[in-house]
This record gives sequence, structure tokens and C-alpha cells, in this order.
Amino acid sequence: MEIIDKLKCLYDGDTKNAYAALRELEALSEHENILYPYVDKFIAMLKNEKYVVRVRGFRLLCKQAKWDRDNKINKAIDDILHAVHDEKPTAVRQVLQYLEFIVSYKKELHAEIKQAVLSIDCSRFKDSMRPLITKDITHLLQLIDKK
Repeated sequence: MEIIDKLKCLYDGDTKNAYAALRELEALSEHENILYPYVDKFIAMLKNEKYVVRVRGFRLLCKQAKWDRDNKINKAIDDILHAVHDEKPTAVRQVLQYLEFIVSYKKELHAEIKQAVLSIDCSRFKDSMRPLITKDITHLLQLIDKK
């Protein structure tokens, strides 16, 4: 399957196919910048009405941080960080976990990321999710402080 077909799968209602495409695209992003030309598409996905599409776009966008020579992530950081306030706790958890990729390659964004993460209101989540999100926040903040 071609990259463009895998990108189309990210919008698929069949979560099994979409997740498989996402994982393949993430793996490609580890070793080469083949998906960097699609950064604007990933940024646009952040505004999709479906939270699963937003999360898929977010994950792939974060994976491009190591290839971001044009500072597209820097320019879109406000839209990117808006994702920490997603209404879905599972989305917030993935956002916090994938922000690690931006933290690793974009030291100049640490202050903005830290501010956004500290602004998360964990009280809006169910008791079962609150400690998990708090743990993710703590982990990301520790990573920022180490860098």
C-alpha cells in the first residue's frame, strides 16, 4: 500500500485498518523523513471532528519533530498544544505521551509545552483516568526538566 493510501486510511471508520496504517506510518517516521511533506496535513487533522482522527494526526505530527527543519511545528505550536485540552481522556493521554517526541527535538518549545501541560484540569476526568493522566503529566514535566 502506498503512503497516500495509508494516509487516507487514517480517516477510516474501520479502526483496525486505521490503526495498522498509523503504526506503519509511525514506523516509517522513525528512520526517514518520508512523511515530513505531510506535516501540514497532520496539523489540519488536529481540527477534525472525530477525536480518533485528531489523535492519529497528532501522533504522526509529533513523530516529525526530528525532521522539522522548516520549524512548521514551532509555527503551529498553539494549535498543537490545544490537544492537551481534548474532551476525551484517552486522547489527552496519547497527546501527553507523544509530546515527548517534540520535547526531545524542540528544546525551544519546552516552556510553551510545560505551560500547556500545567494548565490541564485533571478534575474534569473520571476518577479512574485522573491518576493516569497525572502520572503522564509528571513524566512529561520530568522529561522537560532533564533536557
